[in-house]
Amino acid sequence: MAFQVEGKLHKIFDVEQKSERFQAREFVIETEEQYPQFVKFQLVQDKCELIDAHNEGEKIKVHFDLRGREWNEKYFTNLNAWRIEAADGSTGGAAPSAAAPKQNTPAPASTAAPAAPQADFDDDIPF
Repeated sequence: MAFQVEGKLHKIFDVEQKSERFQAREFVIETEEQYPQFVKFQLVQDKCELIDAHNEGEKIKVHFDLRGREWNEKYFTNLNAWRIEAADGSTGGAAPSAAAPKQNTPAPASTAAPAAPQADFDDDIPF
């Protein structure tokens, strides 16, 4: 399953050598919604270097697959990123300029599901 989401790059972690032949790296983005979410993604093997072209604080678009597995009757879900680009479509890693105009429309949270309908009342509880 392929998905994409845009957000601000919040945190980049170091590469972790999980075994002799497997390495992984994680990073977190903050979504731009009414109730922002901090979403952790994983890069594996040769994809670990994809995040090097970007800086914390930069708006990025992450293309990822939803992966799940069972191990010892426990279930795990990973968001495996396979492409990262600047939110404007470029692949550069420069931090956005402070003079850059802000977009008035929020970025879609994900192409996985449509946005929830708005309630007729103003409720500040995020769930």
